[in-house]
Amino acid sequence: MKMSKVDLSFQSCKNTYEEADVVIFSVPMDATTSFRPGTRFAGNAIRVDSIGVEWYSPYRERDLNEFKTADIGDLDLPIGAVDDALAIIHEATKQILDDGKTPMMVGGEHLVSYPVIKAVYEKYPNLHIIHLDAHTDLRESFFGRELSHATFMRHVHKFVGDGKIYQFGIRSGEKPEFDWAASGHVNMRKFDFDGLDKVVEKLKDVPVYITIDLDVLDPSVFPGTGTPEP
Repeated sequence: MKMSKVDLSFQSCKNTYEEADVVIFSVPMDATTSFRPGTRFAGNAIRVDSIGVEWYSPYRERDLNEFKTADIGDLDLPIGAVDDALAIIHEATKQILDDGKTPMMVGGEHLVSYPVIKAVYEKYPNLHIIHLDAHTDLRESFFGRELSHATFMRHVHKFVGDGKIYQFGIRSGEKPEFDWAASGHVNMRKFDFDGLDKVVEKLKDVPVYITIDLDVLDPSVFPGTGTPEP
């Protein structure tokens, strides 16, 4: 019997890095998670489950086979060294961008989006952000750390500036975060996604980074997150 190696890449990723237009990579880090760890295992868990996902979407009338995608696997990150890990994520994203490809990152806790967004911003200074999340992530610091899963979007704002962050589904955070957002810094839609289609249309001619925290879904739908929020 001929033995064959099981391919653990995302199901639709059949291209090499050199061939690909879109490069998927996962970031096994949950070092600042404050409630329930485990998101560092998400990349390979999603890879396994992707086997059961159809490539064709009847909603979008698009097929994943239309895209040239490569999966380069998990980044090799030092355990417990948050700042070093963030630097590695930033450099990996920068390399993908420098090679003329679009990065698609799978976390990991939400802090791992910070170095990716920073690298994309360095290439596209007019970057806008669409952020789907249950939480504001707009604190100045959290448990003594400036960079945390609960603060990263506040620090993204420091380089993208006012009016370029669009948040949807927000339903948890401290009052100062909501007050700060409402003062003109962030466009926030609480509780739902109303207006998302209009924002997508508005931003169609500018560079956009989309970041999704799966706790934006109700725990009855998706309970397995670090900080589930009803």
